[in-house]
Amino acid sequence: MGMSVGTGGGGGSRRRRARRHAPVSEINVTPFVDVMLVLLIIFMVAAPLLTVGVPIDLPETQAKALNAETQPITISVNEDGRVFIQEDEIAEDEVIAKLQAIATNGYDERIYVRGDRTADYGTVMKLMARISAAGYTRIGLVTLQEQTNQ
Repeated sequence: MGMSVGTGGGGGSRRRRARRHAPVSEINVTPFVDVMLVLLIIFMVAAPLLTVGVPIDLPETQAKALNAETQPITISVNEDGRVFIQEDEIAEDEVIAKLQAIATNGYDERIYVRGDRTADYGTVMKLMARISAAGYTRIGLVTLQEQTNQ
C-alpha cells in the first residue's frame, strides 16, 4: 500500500507548454505610443517652419488675434523696402496685377500686410493704399502679441 510520489503525470507539463504558446488577447499599445510621440515631436518642430519665409521683425501690439477660416494672401515689406507676396519678391508696381491673378475670392480676398519694424512707414502705407484703391477691402496689418512683464 504504498503511494507513489511523482510529478502528477505527464499531463501537467503539456498544459504548461500550451499556456506558454497561447495567443495573448491583450493589445500592446507601446509601439503605437512610441510612434505617436515621435510624430508629435516632428510636428512641433516643423510647425514654426511653415510660416511665411521672409524674415520680418514685426512690431508688438495688444490687439487680439483674428479668426481666419481660409489661408490669406500675405504681403511683406522688409527693412530695405522690398515687397514680397507670400515668399516671392515683386516690384511695387506689379502688386495689384499679381493680387488679381492669385485672389481666388476676388475683391473679398483676405490680405495681410507684414511690415518690418524698421521699414519705412510711408512704404507700407503706400502699399496698403494701392491695395485699397484696387478694390480690396479685407486688408489687415500683422503684428506680434505684446509681451507684458509681470
